[in-house]
Amino acid sequence: MLYSLPMEQGHRRLGQSAATALVVANMVGTGVFTTSGILVGILGSPWLVLLTWLLGGVVALLGALCYGALAQRIPESGGEYIFLSRTLHPSVAFVAGWLSLIVGFGVPLGALAFAFSEYVRPWLPPALDYPRVVATVLLVMVSLLHFGSLSFGARVQAAVVVGEIILITLFASFGLGRLSPGGFHTVAMANNVGKMGLALVIVSFAYLGWNASVYIGGEVKNPERNLPRSLIYGTSVVTLLYLVLNAFFVFAVPVSELAGRVDVAHVAALAVGGPRFAFAISGLVALALGLCVSALTMTGPQVAARMAGDGLLPRAFIVAPGKPPRVALLAQLLLGLLALWTSTFEGILTYVGFTLGISTLATVVGLCRLRIKEGPALRVPGWPWVPGLFMAFVAASTLFAVVQKPVEGGVGLATVALGGGLSALHHRRQAARGVARS
Repeated sequence: MLYSLPMEQGHRRLGQSAATALVVANMVGTGVFTTSGILVGILGSPWLVLLTWLLGGVVALLGALCYGALAQRIPESGGEYIFLSRTLHPSVAFVAGWLSLIVGFGVPLGALAFAFSEYVRPWLPPALDYPRVVATVLLVMVSLLHFGSLSFGARVQAAVVVGEIILITLFASFGLGRLSPGGFHTVAMANNVGKMGLALVIVSFAYLGWNASVYIGGEVKNPERNLPRSLIYGTSVVTLLYLVLNAFFVFAVPVSELAGRVDVAHVAALAVGGPRFAFAISGLVALALGLCVSALTMTGPQVAARMAGDGLLPRAFIVAPGKPPRVALLAQLLLGLLALWTSTFEGILTYVGFTLGISTLATVVGLCRLRIKEGPALRVPGWPWVPGLFMAFVAASTLFAVVQKPVEGGVGLATVALGGGLSALHHRRQAARGVARS
């Protein structure tokens, strides 16, 4: 799960292929290497896990169709922030930007660092078998690295994407022909409807990024045509990759050996290739996770600096051109450490999926409002079924997640409420300054 900074408006130089590649790059993240064990533990059936991955892809595709319609109408950079400011209200857009900064960047660092510590375990001596300590060291070291240099992080994102796509191809080609018959057995589970809702929220963590190209809409050539196609094509490709890779994961070993495991790639590789193969794969996935932590560490503070420049965050987050955003880096590090030490891996996935789901739901509500206002002049594919189904899927899975995980749901709602409070305070201050100037 990678993120790209919004680019400034100017000459449109990106074509459909580049925009599609950006969507794929942002979607193919570490969630695909870490969530299937959690899903098996919740659902108890490899077939239901695959169904969840398929439904997650369908929901992402429905969202891509909706965002594509908005991108045709508002072909500018900024993603949810710009969409919501035009379709609902600037205060709602502020909350979306707040959620992106906190839930899209800071909190996931804790999950990624913990996943790194799980995959690096085979490489470490028993004396260092303390996952959260290892994860803390990683977060601190990466933050210190970016404290002093901006140039290193610029090449990280491409390296992560290429490495993870190679890993997916490797697993798919080597593993699917060596599956265990025991992996096809299933366990009956009660209340699967509610559990599927929770599983959809968790799997949405791996599908984050399906809306990536709308963040740079101002840079895409012929955006009315290329933006929607990039969202649809990129989401479809990644959904297919995820289904193939997870078919290998969930059928490589019996569900009892996979349930609850974060290092699912290691478990599957050990089953089909033995200890040496698993050892090598764990190292490669750990490297990809570490690079992803570095990319996220680099990107989040830059967004904070931009929001501070717009007056949406304290001026302490503003940095001079060419200087590392040290205050934002420190704040993001503390947020990542807080998530790491106060929550479980599954809890972080639930919180992130739940909270960002609210943001995408609000964006599609804004699309519906705009469509009702402008009528058929605004072309929305499959109107009203496509946006209706997307909102129904997201709302239902969010509701089931709250029922199944009330703590994470409550924290997510509190985050949204805090963003709303900050938005109200910001607009009150702006109004007071306007009165003072007049």
